[in-house]
Amino acid sequence: MRVRLLYHDRCFDGACSAALFIDFFRAAFDSKAEFSLTGMFHRANQTFEDALFDGDQNAIVDFKYCSSEKLTWWFDHHQSAFLNDDDAKHFYADRSGRKFFDPTFKSCTKYIAHIGGEKFGYDSSHLEALIHWANIIDGAQYENAQAAVEMKAPAMKLTLVFEAAKENLTARIIPLLASRPLEEIVALDEVQACFGPLFERHLTSIETIRQRARQHGRVIFFDLSDTDLEGYNKFIPYYLFPESTYTVSVSDAGFRTKISVGSNPWAPQEPRVNLATVCESYGGGGHARVGAISYGPGEIERARATAREIIERLSAS
Repeated sequence: MRVRLLYHDRCFDGACSAALFIDFFRAAFDSKAEFSLTGMFHRANQTFEDALFDGDQNAIVDFKYCSSEKLTWWFDHHQSAFLNDDDAKHFYADRSGRKFFDPTFKSCTKYIAHIGGEKFGYDSSHLEALIHWANIIDGAQYENAQAAVEMKAPAMKLTLVFEAAKENLTARIIPLLASRPLEEIVALDEVQACFGPLFERHLTSIETIRQRARQHGRVIFFDLSDTDLEGYNKFIPYYLFPESTYTVSVSDAGFRTKISVGSNPWAPQEPRVNLATVCESYGGGGHARVGAISYGPGEIERARATAREIIERLSAS
C-alpha cells in the first residue's frame, strides 16, 4: 500500500507526528506500507492541490484540515485547524473514524499516540522518549528559558535543524525517529554538518534580536524582515527579557511574510490573551499561547502594520 503523508514542516512536533503515524499505521494496518512524505508550510490563502493526495491512503498530521474526499486520515491539535467554516462542517460530519481533532493536547505526537492506543490498540511505549520531547517542545514546557535557548538536549539540537535547515533534511530523518535514539540521530554526520553552522547562526540571532528588540510595556517587538532569520528560536526574547509577557516579530521567508506572536512560558504575569484568536482575526492561527499570520511574499509593510495593531491589543490587555 502507498501512503501519502503530509506533515507540518520545519517543526519538531510535525516531524515526530509523521514518524509516529508511520509506526502506528504499520503496526495497526499494514507492516509493509510505503510512505511518501510531503512537508507543508502555512501560507497566505492556504490551499491543498488535489495532486497532493496521490496515495492509496492519504494522511495529514499536525496541519490544517482538508475537505478532499481523498483524505483518509487526519490528526491535529491546533485551535485554528480549519481554513473555513465549510471545512469544519465537513470534519464534524465525517463518520470514517479516522479523522481526529483535539486542541487540548500539547503536541500532535502525543495525540496520535493516545488515539492509536485508545481506538486501535497501538502500543507506543517504545517511542516514549520521542513523545515526551515532542510534548515539551511543542507545549513550551521547558524548565526555563536557558534550557530552551542553550539547546543542550539532543531533541533541542534536532529542533534547530528541523526549524532552520535550508536543505530538506527533515523528510530523510523522519523514518529514523521511530527506530533510533535521538542521541544517535543527532550524531549522524549529515545532521552534525547541518547543526554546526546553524548553531553558530543561532548564537548570532541572539545578538541580532538583542539589538533590534524594542519594549512596549510587557510586549517585545523586533523586525527581522531584512535578515535570513525566519527560523529563529522563539524563546530568545524571553531569555533576553525575562520580565516580558508577549513577543511580536516580523520576518520574511521569501515565499511568505510572517508575523509571529508568542507568550512567555515563565512570565511573572500569566498571559491571558488567546493568541490563536488574535491571529485568526488576521487570517492566521495557532495555539492559545503561540500563533502566527502568513501574508504573501513582499508584504512587509502590511505585516508591520498588523504587528503594530497586535502590540496595541496586547499592551491594552
